Amino acid sequence: MFYVYAFYDRTKKIFYIGYTNNLRRRIREHNSGKTHTTRKMSDKLLVYYEGCLSKQDAVDREKQLKTGFGRGYLKRRLKNYLMGP
Repeated sequence: MFYVYAFYDRTKKIFYIGYTNNLRRRIREHNSGKTHTTRKMSDKLLVYYEGCLSKQDAVDREKQLKTGFGRGYLKRRLKNYLMGP
């Protein structure tokens, strides 16, 4: 099983989107600062993930979510959460 996931930084209002075959390990790496791209995200939270049956499906979905349409999909999907208090 592979996972596509998204972190969101509420301060900078940006998404980080990636994929992995071990979601728990990858979250720990992001939260501990071992991942260069999310190290500077000060207020990051895992806000979305979905499972894929193959690595290629996960890669394709990650690419899709990284487009303008994909980021728009995440914003619409998470509208109430992102607009929170």
